[in-house]
Amino acid sequence: MRALAELVRAPAALSVPGDVLSGAAAAGALRGGLRGGWRGGRGPAGLAAASVCLYWAGMALNDYADRRLDAVERPERPIPSGRVRPGTALAVAAGLTGAGLALAGTAGGRRSLRAAVPLAAAVWAYDLLLKPTPAAAAAMALCRGLDVLLGATAGGRGRWRAALPAACAIGAHTFAVTLLSRGEAAGATPRRVGLAAAAGAPVVPLVLAEIAGRTGGTHRSRAAGRAVAAGLLGAYAAAVGGAQAAAVREPSAERIRRAVGAGVLGLIPLQAALTAARGHPLAGLALVPAHPLARRLARKVSPT
Repeated sequence: MRALAELVRAPAALSVPGDVLSGAAAAGALRGGLRGGWRGGRGPAGLAAASVCLYWAGMALNDYADRRLDAVERPERPIPSGRVRPGTALAVAAGLTGAGLALAGTAGGRRSLRAAVPLAAAVWAYDLLLKPTPAAAAAMALCRGLDVLLGATAGGRGRWRAALPAACAIGAHTFAVTLLSRGEAAGATPRRVGLAAAAGAPVVPLVLAEIAGRTGGTHRSRAAGRAVAAGLLGAYAAAVGGAQAAAVREPSAERIRRAVGAGVLGLIPLQAALTAARGHPLAGLALVPAHPLARRLARKVSPT
């Protein structure tokens, strides 16, 4: 079980439901509050479960695709160490993909499947085809952006457009972290690390625009949402920016791995800020405990 947890980067899945929640909040799918939005395993709750399955599928497929490279660079990983067979990893990826699509269809019907199928295709294309190419970072950003739009399908027909700013913010963050991850094994130069970090520059203005713009909920919830979102954005900038600054100063493989790990888990306060900015401060704050929990679990199973 530990080997399978390492294969799918189990703790990193805590960074996934927030994609769906931020998309659902932007699309107006949380009008009944957090309780109403997650009742009965349908809507955002079912879509979050689908998203986790697709994420874990991508992680298993990642190790299957990288098994020969990992045998040289990371022999401790589950496949090169012999704890998981390549065929098992591929079967896990396929099974989790099927489960994710089934959950999406159950939770949101055809509308959600129209977002889940391209998301699953993007995950498989990234791992099997695009990862060694210059398009890798953009492909990973697309996966996260589609994950946000999957959550937006809970808001009704055509509501996905309202979630585009959130999808772009999370996509920009993911683009930067993916660029940075290129130095996880051998390190990089300060310039390359700085350029990777700079790629995430659009995130803060995008979130600030969401905070300043028209949001859902009552007047009181909008005011509270803006205040909570601003605080969460500050927490995101401190957690992610601090780790990236340390990697620029000392661009060793270890420092870069820490910065990438901080980037993966830093998605949680970012998602929480985007959710709160749409007039749902309680829903945003509900995501916050996942961050320290994920950090603690990351000491046992690496999220990168």
